Amino acid sequence: MEIGKYATRVHHNPFMHPVHAVAVFLLLVHDAMARSARSCHVANPEATAPHTSDITRSIETFPLPSTQRNKLSGIKSKIPNPIETATFPSHSDHPQGLPSPIPKPRGIVGRPTDSSPPMWNQPFGKNGDVESGARPLYPMMLESPELRWGFIRKVYSIVALQLLLTIAVAAVVVTVRPIATFFVTTTAGLALYIVLIIIPFIILCPLYYYHQRHPVNYLLLGIFTVTLAFAIGLTCAFTSGKVILEAVILTAAVVVGLTLYTFWAAKRGQDFNFLGPFLFGALIVLMVFALIQILFPLGKISVMIYGCLAAIIFCGYIVYDTDNLIKRFTYDEYIWAAVSLYLDIVNLFLALLTVFRAADS
Repeated sequence: MEIGKYATRVHHNPFMHPVHAVAVFLLLVHDAMARSARSCHVANPEATAPHTSDITRSIETFPLPSTQRNKLSGIKSKIPNPIETATFPSHSDHPQGLPSPIPKPRGIVGRPTDSSPPMWNQPFGKNGDVESGARPLYPMMLESPELRWGFIRKVYSIVALQLLLTIAVAAVVVTVRPIATFFVTTTAGLALYIVLIIIPFIILCPLYYYHQRHPVNYLLLGIFTVTLAFAIGLTCAFTSGKVILEAVILTAAVVVGLTLYTFWAAKRGQDFNFLGPFLFGALIVLMVFALIQILFPLGKISVMIYGCLAAIIFCGYIVYDTDNLIKRFTYDEYIWAAVSLYLDIVNLFLALLTVFRAADS
């Protein structure tokens, strides 16, 4: 029996809820790992030592790569403390017993004068600070905007490659119909399917520890993407093309809109870090709901409610992870940031696919 005819006749997609539950649980595990890593970084006593100088504190807290951080750590040890090396005139040095007045610097480059504008009023770019090069992404930004923009471009390039690879693998699974038939009708196919949905969890653990080691991180990321894309392709193989197209278009529109909104809001001082605990709790509830859907299939209305709630939660995760990309991810965490956004987009697509498929049936 051809899989296309089978897909139009079957009411229940055998891969829909398991794949969505796996994707939700992957995002839950990833979020828990990210929170633990961030809490360990905050609890590090070296990063918050009260007796370190401003130069040491800025070097330890700036999100620089490890090689640049080591170079800066060597440089800052050679910089003398101006308070310790400064000499001040005493009363005995002046003929009348008073210290000599220190003249104001005039016309010296890099020194403030009476006519110099305040530092916070100086423009960025060519007419202002030469080292800034671009406007900051958010108020009180201490790092270089050019470095942060380079990091953001790198992360979105990786996410784009992941999505293209997902589309390619899913298209092969949908087009080559014997693949889906093998997974549906044979015991070996069912066993292979179970292996495919377990591999992303196995890969996520070493990816967490080796996400800063090149090229191991890219290899693990490729295996993670291919296995998850294969499971998504099996879900799409039992769904009509119209429903898939509607879910893809709406997912793309929502992701682009929320990304632009997050950049716009961050530039105006908005911070979305408060969403983290609420989204994490909502994700746990959603995971339990997905397990109930697998064990005790609910009706059409319940499936649509589940899909709508899941879509809202993952929209919040896109805003939350984009805000972390702008402000909190370090330059060495480009793989981990790409995995965050990729899982957000995939889960949003599966949630919308659930809603449209329930409405179409």
